[in-house]
Amino acid sequence: MKPRLDSHRSTHWGPSPWTLALVLAGVAAGLAWWWPAAEPAPAVAAIATPVAALPLPEAAPAVSPTKAETAAAPASAASAPRQIPRLRDPNGDLTPDLADYVNPGERPTMSEVIQRLHAAGVRTGLGAFQPPGTRPPMVGLAVPEDFPLPAGYVRHYQATDDGQRIEPMLMFSPDVQTIVVNGRRVAVPADRIVTPELAPAGLTVRRIVVPAPVDGPR
Repeated sequence: MKPRLDSHRSTHWGPSPWTLALVLAGVAAGLAWWWPAAEPAPAVAAIATPVAALPLPEAAPAVSPTKAETAAAPASAASAPRQIPRLRDPNGDLTPDLADYVNPGERPTMSEVIQRLHAAGVRTGLGAFQPPGTRPPMVGLAVPEDFPLPAGYVRHYQATDDGQRIEPMLMFSPDVQTIVVNGRRVAVPADRIVTPELAPAGLTVRRIVVPAPVDGPR
């Protein structure tokens, strides 16, 4: 006997995994649309605080060089340059000379040479003299070479810085303290220069003439 088939067989139905995944995705999308987005964390506003302008240091006022500083510049330029070593015979004369203070090719003035010698402590030779211009020639009465001088008077000879001879000047002798002029005794001046009122009789009163520098002032 064959078994009876039931035409009303009950079948069990369930969603497939793909269908379930689609449904869940749709639900998630709806929730995401409906749920308000979380407010972002408040951004820290950068407050631009103006930086207080710091006072700038005042510029030091320009100071113009003083006259002393200006005069010091040429004085330093006139100082002795670096000495060039010289080879000398160890058995010869080792005494310093001008070549030790004047480099080859230099043309210093006499004043500069004497200043260099004095700076090196040399007080002999040219170093025994003062730089030209530091002691200008004395000016007094001219006395001719052929004029007979009475006792107590002498001729004083001088020269310019560039070596020019100056006509003789009348002075009192160093060994007299008083002198008789026109019958009266008078004291000799401290500088021993004869003034016109103390000139001997017969002398033409005239002051000496100092020659101008040959090459102009240096």
